[in-house]
Amino acid sequence: MSAGLSDALKIRSAALAAHYPRKQAALLPVLHAVQAELGCITPEAERDVAALLGIKPIQVREAVTFYTMFRRRPIGRYHLQVCDNLSCGLRGTGAVLEHLRRRLGIEPGQTTADGRFTLTTVECLGACENAPCLMVDFEYHGNVDPDTVDKLLDGLV
Repeated sequence: MSAGLSDALKIRSAALAAHYPRKQAALLPVLHAVQAELGCITPEAERDVAALLGIKPIQVREAVTFYTMFRRRPIGRYHLQVCDNLSCGLRGTGAVLEHLRRRLGIEPGQTTADGRFTLTTVECLGACENAPCLMVDFEYHGNVDPDTVDKLLDGLV
């Protein structure tokens, strides 16, 4: 598959844009659809989205690089996002992150060689009451420590 939008995705994106009074307003839903199909937002896809929505490619790039939910390169099967904010830091996120580094053999921003895990740090997951916390894909896990992280990882198929 090319790194741009398939014909089917162009049709789906145009249908999304039709729900808005101005098609440019569909930028985020279209980017979500693109990422769901391609796994990331490629430069070619950015250009296709811009053309489809009648906006400048830089406007698409600004959205892709501003919002942390959009990726410019593929990630692993499981996306581990570790909160690195003050609340989590005070409650042990450093130990959790160090444990993940050792166990997975990667640094934040990297993916394991088998493509199974991508590790990232995020500024805040909005769950300070459960610090330290992490997300696996879109599922929150709070009050984690190295032992609970091991159980969590062992349970992933």
